[in-house]
Amino acid sequence: MTGLATGTFYPHPPAKVWRALTEPDLIARWLMPGDFRLEAGHRYRMQVPPLPAAGFSGTVDAEVLGFEPGRSLRVAWTDAVSGETWTLTWTLHAEGHGTRLFLHQTGGPGLERAAGIMRGGWRGRIAGRLSEVLHGL
Repeated sequence: MTGLATGTFYPHPPAKVWRALTEPDLIARWLMPGDFRLEAGHRYRMQVPPLPAAGFSGTVDAEVLGFEPGRSLRVAWTDAVSGETWTLTWTLHAEGHGTRLFLHQTGGPGLERAAGIMRGGWRGRIAGRLSEVLHGL
């Protein structure tokens, strides 16, 4: 099942974008704080204020499913209250002097609602915060 698939260009080299995707202190600045480790099988929790109107508890239990250094990162997210699970795959492609970052989200029955939340958050806030973090590196 396909949910959210989006690509955003960042005028930064892939190595810099990869850092922002995989260093916990940087992840906390653009996405959510958590105890991320770039290690397949690592489980961690991220927490932000809940969005009750959107059915999001604000607590995500995550697991690193796999990665290819500098190229892709696959993570499972489970809403700690509803139990709904999604897989997010980040893929980096060098493009000129920058990076095209693709996000593909798949999941179960609540995927369309989750994709809508993520799509709105990605376009509305998250992509911009990631851009700010990248500019500061």
